Amino acid sequence: MPASLAAVKHKIESTKSTRQITSAMQMVSTAKLNQIQHHTQTYEVYAEKVRQMLADLVKSHSATSAASQDDVYAALFKKRPVKKTGILVITSDRGLVGSYNSNIIKETMSLMAKHNLTKDNTVFLTIGKTGTEFFKKRDMNIVYQYSGVSDVPLFREVLPIVRTAVQMYNDGVFDELYTVHSHYVNRVTSHVMVHDALPITEKSLLSENELAQLATNDQQDKPANGDVMTAHVSAEYEFEPSDTAIVSALVEQYAESALYGAILDAKTSEHSSSANAMRSATDNADDIVSTLQLQYNRARQAAITTEITEITGGMTAQE
Repeated sequence: MPASLAAVKHKIESTKSTRQITSAMQMVSTAKLNQIQHHTQTYEVYAEKVRQMLADLVKSHSATSAASQDDVYAALFKKRPVKKTGILVITSDRGLVGSYNSNIIKETMSLMAKHNLTKDNTVFLTIGKTGTEFFKKRDMNIVYQYSGVSDVPLFREVLPIVRTAVQMYNDGVFDELYTVHSHYVNRVTSHVMVHDALPITEKSLLSENELAQLATNDQQDKPANGDVMTAHVSAEYEFEPSDTAIVSALVEQYAESALYGAILDAKTSEHSSSANAMRSATDNADDIVSTLQLQYNRARQAAITTEITEITGGMTAQE
């Protein structure tokens, strides 16, 4: 076999082996996505109920008045002068996830530019090796880092993260906190979400639909319909044992559920991005194999034609 044919055949075999790997990785990522989707959908029901209840209490001013009497959670509602801004960035621990990490980092840098944030007035809490390594290389101040989040993270795994973030806020390590993570929309689409996590405000408690309505009204320079930020709350609450005890527990659950939900959402988006990236890699491998196979066949036909020509020429010379 000519050297050129052997090289092409070797490339075909190598590409087929790569295709088998990417196809297997796609199936694994799809299985993880199916598993975490069920978990996420179930948890979203609980998180939405906690958010809605706290939002109703804030709109009726019950939560803020109760929190003002509580030493631990009063700071979560109180807006103070911003000397340091905290940004919690959730990325993956590995590559092979397409543009997943680059989109998150790009949005984080845009957030910094928008609010005139620099490495002198910003601290980072990073979840995932990719984000940690990126900001370390740029000498950013990383006050907390965590890696090795499970494929389907459990609540008890995330609990130390949220408690550390809340404690840092109460200790004055930062005066406001943003979270940046990839939001899963469907198996094809994800987009990066920036959320005002701390301090807790009426705006940060709005649902996605309410935020979209508020953004639309701002773009059209129209007041929000019924004032979304301070909508009337018809529900009445009776507190037992006390409003302070209930609100303190509710605020804690909200903070924990918000961050845990963000990590679940980010992991769901990560698995989706990985599955899509591996599917694209598999399709590209198929295209490469087809191209190389055509190249191999043409080279083989040319070699056969050359051999026939040489044989024919030799027979003619003998005659």
